[in-house]
Amino acid sequence: MSRAPLVIEHARLVDPESGYDGPGAILIVGDEIADVVHQAQAPGAPTEARTIDADGNMVCPGLVDLRVKTGEPGAEPKETLKSALRAAAAGGVTTLVVMPDTDPPVDDPAVVDFILRRARDIGLGRVIPAGAATKGLQGKALAEIGLMHDAGCAFVCDADRPIVDSRVMRRVMAYAGGLGVMVAHRPSDPWLSDGAAAHESEFAGRLGLAGAPAAAETIMLERDLALLDLVKDSGARLLADQISAEASLPSLARAKDRNLPLLATVSINHLTFNEFDIGDYRTFWKLTPPLRGESDRAALVEALATGLIDIIVSAHAPAPAEDKRLPFQEATPGSIGLETLLSALLTLYHEGHAPLTRLIGAASLAPARALGKPFGRLARGAPADLIVVDLDAPRIIDAQALASKSKNSAFDGRRLQGQVLTTLAEGEIIYESECRG
Repeated sequence: MSRAPLVIEHARLVDPESGYDGPGAILIVGDEIADVVHQAQAPGAPTEARTIDADGNMVCPGLVDLRVKTGEPGAEPKETLKSALRAAAAGGVTTLVVMPDTDPPVDDPAVVDFILRRARDIGLGRVIPAGAATKGLQGKALAEIGLMHDAGCAFVCDADRPIVDSRVMRRVMAYAGGLGVMVAHRPSDPWLSDGAAAHESEFAGRLGLAGAPAAAETIMLERDLALLDLVKDSGARLLADQISAEASLPSLARAKDRNLPLLATVSINHLTFNEFDIGDYRTFWKLTPPLRGESDRAALVEALATGLIDIIVSAHAPAPAEDKRLPFQEATPGSIGLETLLSALLTLYHEGHAPLTRLIGAASLAPARALGKPFGRLARGAPADLIVVDLDAPRIIDAQALASKSKNSAFDGRRLQGQVLTTLAEGEIIYESECRG
């Protein structure tokens, strides 16, 4: 049975594709945007249409998160696809790319198909699995990249594991490039970062924590960029995953000046926190890559504002309490982030670091384009993945109240500003806040 048309009126439309930020209304028919007007109401809307009065609140595309870990399959007590999708809907994320480090890993088209079918059955947004670049995420033999691509994977990567063998990495880039598949890689020299729990600095030294220098990132990034230059004629594309150090930015700038097929992401954690947030060994702030200095954080914010860094990710990494209630050196790294991504992102807007169109675009349009998908736009014919957001609503994050099964939020207790009121995926309302109305 088809749904009645839906009108969202009296909205502040923020469209990263056109750069428009102003009053407007949207007509949704089925799972697509049928019309967008830059006035408070949609003239000629069908009489049977349902109406959402945005009451002056922001309406923008749903977020597209390229880096989400779940526990399904294999470690469902950490996070299931259903709990991740519930958290995502509450946070305004309508498309998730889930990492391949599951059990079994996503190195086979059958696992890609399993995740896609599970997500369709749940029906709370869109899930696209990333495929493993190498079999078993071992960094040796290439995984079934072509078959996983045909099955519907988003791109290939080995999650948090760097591909150390440069010959293997070159083969992955060239082979995936020939198939039109992007390769994501988190640059980290394993010998410089082995055993590290924090950023190598005077502060980490005073805490007695083993640290990873920024050079661990920049050395591997330079290697990846050199390999990309070698194989760029194959169609290779590289996604530099979670840049965390100021020292990496000149390498990105030089590569982009040479027009290498490169995109770079940054996690919301590294735009928000610095190494001092780990305080007296607070394990919720133990992350990989580690939180770095304040100068690094500020430089990353500037790089995002100027477009040197393209995409923001949540780096959602659930971990149960028993994995975090350990000495800092032994605790599992990672923080959940799906439900706090947008509110934390809006902090950069409220502090004047970048306009809304740029920030929303870095979390919606830019990742959608990286995937070659039509999301992230307020335009006729675009998928009706939309969120209504009260930009000024205050929030105090209570990790225990978040929808994720694990509660390891680095934002626990933090005051943020901005609340998702309504989330629509393919024209269907999948979340409504209790604050609405």
